Amino acid sequence: MSLLIFIRHAETDMAGTFCGQSDPPINTAGQMQVADLIVRLAVETFDMIYSSDLQRAVDTATPIAEAFNLPLYKTSDLREVHFGDWEGLTWNEIEERDPDYAQRWLQSFPSLPAPQGESFAAFESRILQEVTHLKNMEQGKKVIVVTHGGVMRVVLRTLLGYTEQAAHDITKAYCSSFECAEAAATHKVVVR
Repeated sequence: MSLLIFIRHAETDMAGTFCGQSDPPINTAGQMQVADLIVRLAVETFDMIYSSDLQRAVDTATPIAEAFNLPLYKTSDLREVHFGDWEGLTWNEIEERDPDYAQRWLQSFPSLPAPQGESFAAFESRILQEVTHLKNMEQGKKVIVVTHGGVMRVVLRTLLGYTEQAAHDITKAYCSSFECAEAAATHKVVVR
């Protein structure tokens, strides 16, 4: 049985925007969140860490890897969805720029991508393929996966049957986490 512990990256100065594949580092608040996370994780042992290769995830994963003396593997397959022309904008800015498209996007989510952005189907496929790869490759290991809120919501909704609202609630806080243990066709999720 494998155990994947999904962790959302720490806070950046782009909090409150459609950050997607923009690449800011974590900020001072984020550094404190990571320190608190390491304390919470200290009662456990792990085998390795996989991380999105975006800076905010790497900035979160690196101190964890150092604290637990774990190998850290970075991959672009764990990146957040790309928001195209909306990268770095707040929802209010998006609505001001193109209120019609913004409303269509809300009404048809997840079938309509952000302008020039990654389609949700492509994003979901990329995430599910990578999670399946990790589960198959790391059988019997306890693996930390440092990634993004959108990635974690795909796992919760698609693999574990959570509603969009429940998945959002679980992943909205920076450094939020959940674990997913898999044995045969059953899943166990523990929100941390």
